[in-house]
Amino acid sequence: MKRIGIDVGGTNTDAVLIDGEKVLSAIKFPTTADVMQGVVNAIGHVVASQPPGVSPVDAVMIGTTHFTNAVVERARLERVAAIRIAMPAGASLPPMIDWPDELRDAVDPLSFMVHGGHEYDGRPLVPLARDEIRDAAMKIHDAGITSVGITALFSPLTAECELEAADIVRSIIPGARITLSHTLGRIGLLERENVTLLNAALQGLGRKTIDAFKDALLRAGIDAPFYLTQNDGTVVLADVAAANPVYSFASGPTNSMRGAAFLTGLKEAMVIDVGGTTSDIGCLVGGFPREANNVVEVGGVRTLFRMPDLLPMALGGGTIIDPETRKIGPRSVGYRITEKALVFGGDTLTTTDVAVAAGLVEIGDRDRVKHLDKALVADLLKRVEAMVEDGVDRMKTSAEGVQLIAVGGGAFLIPEKLKGASEVLRVEHAGVANALGAAMAQVSGEVDQVFSEMSRDKAIAEAERIARNRAVEAGADPNSIVTLDTEDIPIAYLPGDARRVRVRVVGDIAFMKDEKKRAAGGLR
Repeated sequence: MKRIGIDVGGTNTDAVLIDGEKVLSAIKFPTTADVMQGVVNAIGHVVASQPPGVSPVDAVMIGTTHFTNAVVERARLERVAAIRIAMPAGASLPPMIDWPDELRDAVDPLSFMVHGGHEYDGRPLVPLARDEIRDAAMKIHDAGITSVGITALFSPLTAECELEAADIVRSIIPGARITLSHTLGRIGLLERENVTLLNAALQGLGRKTIDAFKDALLRAGIDAPFYLTQNDGTVVLADVAAANPVYSFASGPTNSMRGAAFLTGLKEAMVIDVGGTTSDIGCLVGGFPREANNVVEVGGVRTLFRMPDLLPMALGGGTIIDPETRKIGPRSVGYRITEKALVFGGDTLTTTDVAVAAGLVEIGDRDRVKHLDKALVADLLKRVEAMVEDGVDRMKTSAEGVQLIAVGGGAFLIPEKLKGASEVLRVEHAGVANALGAAMAQVSGEVDQVFSEMSRDKAIAEAERIARNRAVEAGADPNSIVTLDTEDIPIAYLPGDARRVRVRVVGDIAFMKDEKKRAAGGLR
């Protein structure tokens, strides 16, 4: 079963070809201004390494920073309409109240607050104001907006208001792309609404990105279903991902973490992924990234949904060093390292230059950094060591030493010994761990909602059923699905034996045989 894994980063585009658990070929290309051409080049290299007549590729898994970059850069976002069903209780803070001004301006929202929603115990707050929703939909239609985010008060308990509102909007705007908050977020209204509106603003880009990747794969001669990687270290059918682009926000670091688990066989460890621009530190729990249970900011927007618990650091192979102040970062030369770094004939001192001068790695021309003072090099390496030790300490949950797996193209910056780490592990193919994590990823399904009027066993069983169905919809083989974790918390102040149940399942990819099924998730 051959799979290609691709990770498109800000500095490098990595690709691997695997057969089962065997790595057949790997390549690291600088990310080009034309991202898709870089993907074509990377695929062409790993495929060309195989002898003629070998079995074709069964699937392609792609990790991309397109959607995160769009939010951070305030670019390529669609105008959105926000419908909040929470009046009269939710009138004090309007939608996007806590967004950065430039991001709010980029999506130019058209907001409506209508009567409806539910109480925390599942009772209707007030009757749903269907006429208000129709009026809102007419104004949205007249404004030419097709991306709509609908958020209702306590919709994770019951989604009735959001579902009915979506039907009304579709009856007036048949081509509307609608995001419902209960499918993405948790109880907090503002954070759930935020991620809903981010998703709505990105759906157009999601569709364009998927179509561009399809064209790139065709140009590379690949006719196979393809998937996008997600925040939890799993993958989803590309067409499903186009509808929920927010689930790919932190897919790059999680790919690396899953790749680290694959390369070492460890299920519990800490991982540091050192790229060209930044490093990310995270923890493996059961072989998957530890999930954040608190608010996570994306581009300055507070969100509360499925995101990995990561600590980003301004440390990478292209990080710029000021030789006068000896300050490291936060700026980086990024993908221009082969032009700017001293070892490549440039005029900018980077962490890679320091590593080459210290003999940690052989990159470029070492003679170009032999003039660097040894005391300066030693001091800078100590500063890098202190940065990494501080990051490890901040991510630990106990005082005991942890195994630290160093991956990524800049992993040579990580010292052999660190305070707080019992062992620093280095493995073959660590430089393309992100692409490996994408290639061997599974498909997940998750549910996190409140159930009432049923026993604990029935609530958990229902949650598992929903999670399994979501995994199958995302492209999982029903016969391979296993439950990864289950959590239930009784809610004492709600009637009807209410409890919050969270279930996550994973399964292997269902490889589809007939063309009709292939077209649903892959190339047409």
